[in-house]
Amino acid sequence: MGYYDQDYVNQRSKRRGRGGWFFSALMGAVIGALLVIVLLPTLSKFHLLPYEENATTPDEVNGLDDVEKKAPATGESVQQTINVNVTSEITDAVNRVNEAVVGIVNLQQTNFWSEESTAAGTGSGVVYKKGNGKAFIVTNHHVIEGASDIEVSLSDGSRVKGQLLGSDIWTDLAVIEIDGSHVEKVAQFGNSDTINLGEPVIAIGNPLGLEFSGSVTQGIISGLNRTIPVDINQDGVPDWNADVMQTDAAINPGNSGGALVNIKGEVIGINSMKIAQEAVEGIGLSIPITSAKPIIEDLELYGEVKRPFMGVGQLRSLSEISSYHRGQTLHLPNEVTEGVAILEVLRNTPASKAGLRELDVIVELDGDKITSVVELRKHLYKKSVGDKMEVTFYRAGEKQKVTIQLARESM
Repeated sequence: MGYYDQDYVNQRSKRRGRGGWFFSALMGAVIGALLVIVLLPTLSKFHLLPYEENATTPDEVNGLDDVEKKAPATGESVQQTINVNVTSEITDAVNRVNEAVVGIVNLQQTNFWSEESTAAGTGSGVVYKKGNGKAFIVTNHHVIEGASDIEVSLSDGSRVKGQLLGSDIWTDLAVIEIDGSHVEKVAQFGNSDTINLGEPVIAIGNPLGLEFSGSVTQGIISGLNRTIPVDINQDGVPDWNADVMQTDAAINPGNSGGALVNIKGEVIGINSMKIAQEAVEGIGLSIPITSAKPIIEDLELYGEVKRPFMGVGQLRSLSEISSYHRGQTLHLPNEVTEGVAILEVLRNTPASKAGLRELDVIVELDGDKITSVVELRKHLYKKSVGDKMEVTFYRAGEKQKVTIQLARESM
């Protein structure tokens, strides 16, 4: 048994012998390298090298836009530009729909005495149909709200006059008509009911005005079946719940009315709103195209949405009424704390014909519990004109039921 330094003297002697050999080899390598450097230009001049000095590597071709080469005659360096054609599912999807996304300019008169109009705002729109010399564009209601005139900015930068066919404040949708000769590409609607959480999507529109027209952002579906309260009359109380999809694709002011596109290049949503708070980033909201289709069809054909009509005027959720008035004015039992109070019944309407009166409190529709005005509207607007609807309500403390046959609001 020995130690690691057992033969230390002999080892030093052996290392000295190997060191002399290594020094000789090192000096030979240095001298050889110097000879190669000196002779390289001469060998290159007479084409005696086994390779071409100006050959490019695969990395240079695939990864660089500019490649340095030697001119054959002079040997001087020249720059050669290489064009790389990059295509993907994303670029293909954008190409299918990009030209069908247009800009919408809301023009409003500056004063009563002047016929001149100035741009009060801009947004986006999607050309979804073309026929009989006309082209039809869907956008948001708030994009064209208050407009005296509408201009449509096409993908080539030209502008044409648009005619508003109809808009709907509840779903924030509107339809515009233009001369079809200006349109070559029409977007195709997809099916938003089959969208999956995490699916890649593309938002196309005109953020921050027409100077950034045709902007494209990419993201995923971050949430499905989101319900966002909407205060239409700006009284601080929600009047409607908008059903939307959530995406982290950047949606900025001006994107409203633009397209949310799937990887197939199909429109699956109309971008409508963006939550803008300091603590919130990357939450964009889009109206699902499946729920938007019937609204778009009604606006195109009739200029309005054919919704059923009860004939009740002002409504108030019980949550907004004090406990005093619940008991003393509406005469409700103590256990009834949710429902909708009728503050007005219009004459010669389905509600009046069915016998509903002022201060009746609706608690159920077709057996479904109703806790707020928003829920009442959501249930009502799922029905069709001519449908019958069972109404359960309290009157002077007694629970009663009537059946209403719904009609159109214009009756």
